[in-house]
Amino acid sequence: MTRLQPAAERLCRGAAIVLTRYTSGAAGWVRASDSPGGRALRAALLALPALLAWRIVRAAPALLWLAVPWWCWVIWRAAPKAPEGTPGETAPSDPAEAVRVLLRELIGDAPGVHLSTVLAHLHEQGHHPTWRVADLRRHIEALGIPVDPKLKLAGIPTRGVRREAVMAAPRPEPVGTAPAPSPAV
Repeated sequence: MTRLQPAAERLCRGAAIVLTRYTSGAAGWVRASDSPGGRALRAALLALPALLAWRIVRAAPALLWLAVPWWCWVIWRAAPKAPEGTPGETAPSDPAEAVRVLLRELIGDAPGVHLSTVLAHLHEQGHHPTWRVADLRRHIEALGIPVDPKLKLAGIPTRGVRREAVMAAPRPEPVGTAPAPSPAV
């Protein structure tokens, strides 16, 4: 790893967080209007400042010398710092095992954990800031851990992973092995 790679990764994480936050916020504001005319008006209100900014940059490109450092500062502050690796703590090298360890940790003494709780924990730790619950579900299922569509915890039934599923999750096949080639062309 080069000396600048952690800084570049933090800028990338910050950009993903900021862009997701602003685009989902703006889309939610536009969709919150009751009528189609109101949604069109709100979309126009968002497009006008973008058009104005584009025209200003076209007229005075030297302003980018101020805008780019400002943008880098904003996304740097939005990204969480990379966790410092402690010498006594080693993470599992197998991604599937790392997910199982995380799920076991989040489940604790409960009968399971909701995927929204797992996703909130991942976002707090700065991992996968653009993921939604559906993305997490697909990832967990791809690792061979079954997801229960109606796991009821604290009276709320929603998608989650049961304790038994994490403890008995089969290991996925290694990436290098593939089934026999199909005779179909």
